Amino acid sequence: MNYRERVLAALRFEKPDRVPYQVDFTQQMLEKMIAYTGREDYLQTLGNHVSVVSLTKPERMLRPAFFEDEFGVVWNKSGADKDIGVIDQALLDTPEKLADFLLPPVDEGFIRGEMEKLMEAPAESFKIAMIGFSLFERAWTLRGMSDLLCDMLEDPDFVDELLDRICERNLRILDIALGYDYDCFHFGDDWGQQRGLIMGPPHWRRFIQPRLARMYDRVRASGKFISQHSCGDLRDILEELHEMGLNMYQTFQPEIYGYDYAKKLFGKITVWGGISTQMDLPYRTPDEIRGITRHVLDSFPHGGLLAAPTHAVPGDVPPENILSMMEVLRQG
Repeated sequence: MNYRERVLAALRFEKPDRVPYQVDFTQQMLEKMIAYTGREDYLQTLGNHVSVVSLTKPERMLRPAFFEDEFGVVWNKSGADKDIGVIDQALLDTPEKLADFLLPPVDEGFIRGEMEKLMEAPAESFKIAMIGFSLFERAWTLRGMSDLLCDMLEDPDFVDELLDRICERNLRILDIALGYDYDCFHFGDDWGQQRGLIMGPPHWRRFIQPRLARMYDRVRASGKFISQHSCGDLRDILEELHEMGLNMYQTFQPEIYGYDYAKKLFGKITVWGGISTQMDLPYRTPDEIRGITRHVLDSFPHGGLLAAPTHAVPGDVPPENILSMMEVLRQG
């Protein structure tokens, strides 16, 4: 089997010859691994099974540690989180500002350029295009998390209009991207906490689900697989996501679900993740990481797993632990 065939087997709940995997790093951690191994091409040595392009334009630096995204949101990365950071100021600090606020136009040239890069990826890899911060996250980055949650109770019409605008923009991106020949579309949108949903199931169903269904339906109509990222505990809605057409769920956090929960998803949703960046990779010994990684692979004896750290590996992980994890992943 090649890389793509292994991922397809996982999505079809067929046992591959070895478990497919995908390992991503934050920039801090990638630099750490390059320095540790002396390999500038370290990322290319991993044997990752998936090729991914993001259809969100890169941030631009305003000044050291401050970056602006394509929506005009400024991210302060001067604190502990050097990867994503925190928003410097909400652009929609009052709902009334939405009347004059314009989302950035879809840059068709950029989208097509990224899709052409995906088309040039190795033929044996499983190809994914993605939109990060695709709905709820994009809304709260513009409005502020606490204010948006309050708006769901106090000003639902504002939330509807904001989410509708974001959804319509995503659909325009999908209309461009879905014309290319690749395998899967991936949506990034964090809804979960360590226990339950940030906004609770009723508000997820009221505000998120209808727009998500429109995007899923567009992808399904193209014949591609659907993948969804959300950190946290989605047990309240995973069955609904399956009914909506979700094929693969990232990220499966064992400290939340436990490995036995995978049995409830088998035959419905393929799991992407399983190796904890929260509890294990930063803190365990290399031998313990070998055992944990082996246990993850063995917990999915009949397929349904794209093995991976539960997040892009952060900079606090010892390089030795990465090498131990990779040793087992390569064995399959």
